[in-house]
Amino acid sequence: MRTPTHDEVVRAAAEIVVAFAATDGERYFSLFAPSATFLFHTEPERLGERAAYERLWESWIREGWRVLSCVSSDPLVQLHPGFAVFTHTVDTTVATDGGEESSRERETIVFAVQGAHLIAVHEHLSPLG
Repeated sequence: MRTPTHDEVVRAAAEIVVAFAATDGERYFSLFAPSATFLFHTEPERLGERAAYERLWESWIREGWRVLSCVSSDPLVQLHPGFAVFTHTVDTTVATDGGEESSRERETIVFAVQGAHLIAVHEHLSPLG
């Protein structure tokens, strides 16, 4: 079982942040496994698969939501055989139908080794404050 490298985890996480910052749902979701789970403090329940999050994302888009900025800081990479855990602080500003909203959150992304690549299998956001 291959242990991912620090640099490949940082690159994989950066790809997610860049796609999210661009509100590029197609690219963003391609970086997550179909079976990925998502736990967001802003949602009443865990999203048990990527498709559930894609539906939620599309509802936000229909309501006028889009990402204006997303900046990652304070990264930590933990490497393990077959997977890695990436944690960071994320500062995000989004446009909504009612204006702009900014947040500072802690995020954890778990990546699994899939052949020569990494795929995100879990994302967890919690408020920082």
